[in-house]
Amino acid sequence: MNYRKLGKTNFEIAEIALGTWQVGGKWGSPFDDKNADQILNAAIDRGINFIDTADVYENGLSESAVGRLVKSRSEKIYVATKCGRHISPHTADGYQPKVLQKFVEDSLKRMQLETIDLIQLHCPPTEVYFRSEIFELFDRLKEQGKILNLGVSVEKVSEGLQAMQYDNVTTVQLIYNLFRQKPAELLFEEAKKKNIGIIARVPLASGLLTGLFDANTTFDPQDHRNFNREGAAFDKGETFAGVNYELGLQAVSALKELFPDTTNLAPIALQWILASDAVSCIIPGASHIRHVESNLSIYDLPPLTKEQIVAMNAIYQRYIESEVAHLW
Repeated sequence: MNYRKLGKTNFEIAEIALGTWQVGGKWGSPFDDKNADQILNAAIDRGINFIDTADVYENGLSESAVGRLVKSRSEKIYVATKCGRHISPHTADGYQPKVLQKFVEDSLKRMQLETIDLIQLHCPPTEVYFRSEIFELFDRLKEQGKILNLGVSVEKVSEGLQAMQYDNVTTVQLIYNLFRQKPAELLFEEAKKKNIGIIARVPLASGLLTGLFDANTTFDPQDHRNFNREGAAFDKGETFAGVNYELGLQAVSALKELFPDTTNLAPIALQWILASDAVSCIIPGASHIRHVESNLSIYDLPPLTKEQIVAMNAIYQRYIESEVAHLW
């Protein structure tokens, strides 16, 4: 395992960490505490020391599993969670300091922690990024010892840039992968200037970049890859990174031609992300231990060559860029 510094937090964290959106079961399946515990412990066994969760993941069950993990292990585990998506309807008016403080306190109780290493606003409406009283709240929570650091999880590059204007923002989490390259154009440069940690989510474009899907692949009715392709439930950029599925398969087919001896493209897709030194860590999810092992098999591969990276970028430019770059 390799480790990188998470911006102003000064945390030394695994460059391949673990996201827990679907830990404990595939999307659409009931949450399985035993499976979640096995996955989380397998991640720590393999050197992962940064876990990203949220209060809305399985309505708090994901946070509870993370809390059990921390209490049962002797290693230092950095915990990042998120708040805000419980607000319903999810509008800017619903974002009030007292509401957010209650969410943070509820997360602390679920995880049985005294302090959260990193609390992140969870993709709030754009207007929220312009309200200083929201960001000031987290200074008070830090003074109270309830959090150590504040970050934001954003949908759009513009939101990340706005959030960076607040001195207490230490990290920006956003979608970054071979099919979503816009953050590298400006946001990464600004993040470096301000020593902001970058957490890359949806690194495999909801599994599309594994190369294991085809036109006949089906998804559970409750799986967002089935019902959210047009953003029916939340921002469609969270599903297949906003890429049209059929178009994405064409791009993946071109990737397979570039790596003809590879059946699982996931480690290569992760290598591409880590080629950027602006990225602090990647948070791929896992619904089985084998997914953790697949992600970490990156260390069994030779580094990508400059020529391979150029060729991969050319595939993005040919198939994907004009379809998604302007949207987020």
